[in-house]
Amino acid sequence: MSEGAAQASLRVQAGQPLLRVQDVGVRFGGIVALDGVSFDVMPGEIVGLIGPNGAGKTTLFNCLSRLYECDRGEIAFAGERIARLPRHRIAGLGIGRTFQNLALFRSMTVLENVMVGGHCRSRGGFFANALRLPLVRREEQGTRARAWELVRLLGLGEAAERRVADLPFGTQKRVELARALAAAPKLLLLDEPASGLNHEEVAGLGALIRGIRDRLALTVLLVEHHMNLVMSISDRVVALNFGRKIAEGTPAEVRSHPELIKAYLGAPG
Repeated sequence: MSEGAAQASLRVQAGQPLLRVQDVGVRFGGIVALDGVSFDVMPGEIVGLIGPNGAGKTTLFNCLSRLYECDRGEIAFAGERIARLPRHRIAGLGIGRTFQNLALFRSMTVLENVMVGGHCRSRGGFFANALRLPLVRREEQGTRARAWELVRLLGLGEAAERRVADLPFGTQKRVELARALAAAPKLLLLDEPASGLNHEEVAGLGALIRGIRDRLALTVLLVEHHMNLVMSISDRVVALNFGRKIAEGTPAEVRSHPELIKAYLGAPG
C-alpha cells in the first residue's frame, strides 16, 4: 500500500466516502457548466465520469484540483472541505491528476519527470535545498528510489534515461501517469487517459489502471470518452449532460439508462 493510501485509510471511517461532491454548481457568465452535481466515491473504487462534449466533466475535474472555484455546493476529500484550501496544497493532501493534454517537461528524462512529481512531499525549504543539508540529500535519494519503482511498475525502465520528447505519445502518457503516482496520491484523477492511443494501447491501459489501483490501494476517478474502457474497468459510472447528473450506477445500469441513450444518440428518453 502506498503512503498516501495508508493515510487515507486512517482518516476515512469505514463506510464513508473518500470523495464527496455535493450540489456543486459552476457558472461562466451566463453559461451553466455544472448544475447541482452530487455523488460519492468510496475508498478503493474506480468510478467513471462520462458524458458528451460540454457535459461538465473537465469543469468538475478542475474544481477537484482547485483550478476552478465552485459557485455553490461543497467538495470534501477524506472528510476535509477543500474549497478554501490553496491550490498548491491539493497534491500534498493526496489528490493526483493527469491531463488530457500532456504537461510534461519534454527536455527532461523520464526519470527526472517522475521525480518532479514526488517533490510535493519534500519537507526541505529553500535554504535547506540551497545548502544541500542532510535532510535534502536523504529526501532526494528517497524520491529517486520511489521514481525508479514507478518507472519499473509502468514498464518504462528501458526509457528511464531518455528525453520525454523523443518518446512515442503512448509512452509519454505512461510517464505522466507515473509522475502523478510519484506524489503518493490517495485519489487519482485520470483525464481522458486513452485519448490519442491506438486500440492495442487502450486495451493495455485498462489492465494497467486496475493493476495500479490494486497494487497501490488507490481510488480512481476517470473521465473518458472511450466507452468500452470505462465500462470494462469501472465499479460505478456517473453520467453528466449539460452540467447535470443524469445517471449513476453500475456500468450495466448506466449503459441502458434512457437519459444516457438520449444524451448520446438523441433518441427519445
